[in-house]
Amino acid sequence: MTQKIAFQGELGAYGHQACADSRPDFEPLPCPTFDAAIEAVRSGAADLGMIAVENSTYGRVADVHSLLPKSGLHIVDETFVRVHVNLLGKKEAVLSDIKQAHGHPVILPQCADFLREHGITGHTSTDNARAAREVAEGNDVTVAALASELAAEIYDLKVVARHIEDHDRNTTRFLIMARDPDYRKRGEFGMVTSFVFRVRNIPAALYKAMGGFATNGVNMTKLESYMVNGTFNATQFYAEIEGHPDDSNVQRALEELDYFTDKLHVMGVYPAAARRHE
Repeated sequence: MTQKIAFQGELGAYGHQACADSRPDFEPLPCPTFDAAIEAVRSGAADLGMIAVENSTYGRVADVHSLLPKSGLHIVDETFVRVHVNLLGKKEAVLSDIKQAHGHPVILPQCADFLREHGITGHTSTDNARAAREVAEGNDVTVAALASELAAEIYDLKVVARHIEDHDRNTTRFLIMARDPDYRKRGEFGMVTSFVFRVRNIPAALYKAMGGFATNGVNMTKLESYMVNGTFNATQFYAEIEGHPDDSNVQRALEELDYFTDKLHVMGVYPAAARRHE
């Protein structure tokens, strides 16, 4: 039986592209929201979940880091997708026809310069692939979608303008989630350990907690904070470090971190992607 991988969006979304690139032998399972994609994995409807977490132009994908710790899932891999934004229109459309471009709120800022230069008004859609589908179903040559070339193929649209993103290294990072962790892997480009923690309510707790990584020579590549339960009383941190919990220096750093925290949860241990070093 073919294994399935869930992603947020419709067929042709960048999440679908990430699935096709990194797990071509899995059947893509489109889901309307990140919550739904996570639930598909939790329930067994899908074997893996492809979750977008950040974009090099737009930044962090809203709410994802608060969703993942509560998901009960584990990060088992990462992948990076070079996001080429394309203006997709009806077969007869030319660039001068286009007055509106529909896309997800994350994608609109990624091509703001192009839209401004050509007098095109951006409109939000819940999903880029949905925007492409709706353009295909309509009959208005002045309306276009901001989406992938994969979406153009699926919905039989014309690529009116190709690669219109403002930055030539525009990239989205995805985490691959599973029901069970796999600590046996070792990656050609090293390992990444992701975890969430809350520091104890003592003076300089965060400073002291971070000291263990410095003294043990562990490189921390990410540290982000976000509020918990909508209050200002508790701040949770999401962190990523280079290395595996079985490495002696990582073990010592995590032990020291644990001393200064009242919550520490490892989200995943997985191979670093080659694109991380580009």
